[in-house]
Amino acid sequence: MADRVKPMGMDRALISKMGAKYDSGLEYEVRGWIKALIGEDIGEGPSNVEKSLRDGVILCTLMKKVIEGTPSESLPAACSKTDLKPSSSELPFKQMENIEKFLKAAHKYGVPNTSLFQTVELYEARNLPMVLATISHVGTEAQRLNFNGETIGSKPTVKHDVNFSYEQLKQSCGLIGLQSGTNKFASQKGMRIGAVRHIADIRADKFDKESEGQISLQSGTNKFASQKGMTSMGAVRHICDIRADQYDPESNKEINLQSGTNKFDSQCGMRGFGAIRHISDVKVNELDREGSAVLRPDMGYSGGDSQKGMTCFGAQRHVTNIKTTDLAEEWAEKYGKPTTPRVQQQEEIPEEDNE
Repeated sequence: MADRVKPMGMDRALISKMGAKYDSGLEYEVRGWIKALIGEDIGEGPSNVEKSLRDGVILCTLMKKVIEGTPSESLPAACSKTDLKPSSSELPFKQMENIEKFLKAAHKYGVPNTSLFQTVELYEARNLPMVLATISHVGTEAQRLNFNGETIGSKPTVKHDVNFSYEQLKQSCGLIGLQSGTNKFASQKGMRIGAVRHIADIRADKFDKESEGQISLQSGTNKFASQKGMTSMGAVRHICDIRADQYDPESNKEINLQSGTNKFDSQCGMRGFGAIRHISDVKVNELDREGSAVLRPDMGYSGGDSQKGMTCFGAQRHVTNIKTTDLAEEWAEKYGKPTTPRVQQQEEIPEEDNE
């Protein structure tokens, strides 16, 4: 058989990773079990275990001993026709055939395929932890089949069938599983819609009637400053205890500085809305009537150009100060007409007719 190339790269990393799973405790159990059944010592450590089990002779002898020690009523029927006679040849393929015989016999005995190691994993020492796990699983199946001797491995699982009666199944209708919740602990039993749930068991008839006039600190309190004594909505709350009948009536004319004051300049003496407020104390009866026709410069000025003498709206405003009477005299001198205005002439004509 040709020599296999040593693992490199990722293969080497995977083999070293599987080697890290080697369990010395499981090795101790397997080594003790083999020595107790067939009297062979496989040595200590991965290298000694691989050299002792590599030819498959010890494995076939161990499996034959286990099948022979299992009661016939528990032994699987396929195990009766199993060939476990090992070959003592040193040829590689003969040694690998011995390993194959052990694997087939272990599968017939009840070990699943997922728990069996491959031949190369033992022959080339690729996965020794899996080899020990397979031998341990054989010991677990030996416990299941009532092997008459020492066993190793974990305790086998046993199928447990339970048949419930109709009454037992009916009782489960009133229970809620923990996955959906439970009704075995604190609940709302006895609660009415909107009623308060009491933390302690307090009956309503045990309450003191006087406590109904008190408000606990958790909800507030009515033991301190309040609106007691207020006469109407919106009334002023007095900071100090002052009775209304103790006020001085003269104080009604005064306004404190918080709300304003009436001690300084005010609109007292104003006659109507929009009237001018006098900065100085000037009475109306002291004004000169001639000053009514004069406008101050700050309010306008009537001493210059104005519309005085205009006869109607839209008439031309003369820039210079020309009186109408002067124009009439100039017109009469030029055209020989009387200077009397037209309105006076119309009034005098009817008087001549009457005469």
